[in-house]
Amino acid sequence: MTPDDTRRNIGARGEDAAAAYLENAGMKLEARNWRCPTGEIDVVARDGQTLVLCEVKTRRTVGKGLPEEAVGPAKQKRLAKLARAYIATLAKEPAAVRFDVVTLLVIAPDRALLRHHRSAFVVDER
Repeated sequence: MTPDDTRRNIGARGEDAAAAYLENAGMKLEARNWRCPTGEIDVVARDGQTLVLCEVKTRRTVGKGLPEEAVGPAKQKRLAKLARAYIATLAKEPAAVRFDVVTLLVIAPDRALLRHHRSAFVVDER
């Protein structure tokens, strides 16, 4: 394994690719790797008037499942809590909030399959 193949580097490269993809899709990036005591949101963007909170998952193999499978109910609940913390920092509450997941499956050192799951999940506020 080369230093470029470290898990952190693969994740960072995946986040870079996801951010570039979202910008090319017409979204305005608002924050990357936004942190608070609860955790981190990979990408925060605006899609028109909608605030988009995006989780990015990058994998080199499917041995432990597809990347999107890593965003299960517990992760979704954590992202909802992070979303509330992020929104609390804004001067004005967004018109709408959406949770997206961008997944990347590395297929070669310079290639990955990227999938954008718009409205990947809905948070039950009950």
